[in-house]
Amino acid sequence: MQSDHRFQAALEAHVRAAIEEDVGSGDITAELVPGSASARARVFTREAGVFCGKPWIAETCRQIEPRIELQWLAGDGDDIAPEKVLLELAGPARGLLTAERTLLNFAQLLSGVATRTRRCVELVQGTRARLLDTRKTVPGLRLAQKYAVRCGGGENHRMGLFDAYLIKENHIVAAGSIRAAVATARSLNPKVRLEVEVESLAELDEAVDAGADLIMLDNFSAEECAEAVVRTGGKAKLEASGGIDEDSLAAIARTGVDYISVGSLTKAVRPLDLSMLFVEAP
Repeated sequence: MQSDHRFQAALEAHVRAAIEEDVGSGDITAELVPGSASARARVFTREAGVFCGKPWIAETCRQIEPRIELQWLAGDGDDIAPEKVLLELAGPARGLLTAERTLLNFAQLLSGVATRTRRCVELVQGTRARLLDTRKTVPGLRLAQKYAVRCGGGENHRMGLFDAYLIKENHIVAAGSIRAAVATARSLNPKVRLEVEVESLAELDEAVDAGADLIMLDNFSAEECAEAVVRTGGKAKLEASGGIDEDSLAAIARTGVDYISVGSLTKAVRPLDLSMLFVEAP
């Protein structure tokens, strides 16, 4: 994961952009409330899931109205039951009204990611497989969604194109072969983790012989994954990927692969149903 400095910079940028698109030149409806009015509010969940989003909620309040006080009743990664109060807020009523939608958007999305991840992690329990995310994220929110995956018990694949090699079909075609692509990558950045995506057992053999650290089995069936584990013999780590959903996840995990990457953790997210209500009139 990124350093604390980069995390904080990205967090502030996420929130700044979200506020700009929602608040723009000002919240004209909040101006109906006297500027001197104070209020209290509660954020609660209408359904069970895994909560996530504290840093984004806190930063939203800080940027919109730093006088808002937060009392947390749930932490990131906590299992939450319907009607659970997650957070109590107190401060200027206008600030609470303006912050409501932005903080809920972050919390609902990230809690949805964490909830789906937790469900998938539970499906691979008892196997050696570890659940990974992918780069199939909402543009601009990759760090946030990958944070949510970790809160749900999953692990992060590479953050982007800069921190690990993933040699895929088009790279192989352009380079001429798996062996050629691997050799060039090793010469340029010998200490960077190198993964090769393969689409057949023959390509698997070539990737193993080329010395890949990790091999992605793209759209392999459970039977093919099991055969790949035997053929590789521990010479490289294996990652199953492509078309894997909650119905097929457990069967793939039982084949003995080291990792399973699931794009739907961050791509096909159903936000958790959260709400914020005032508990005292402004």
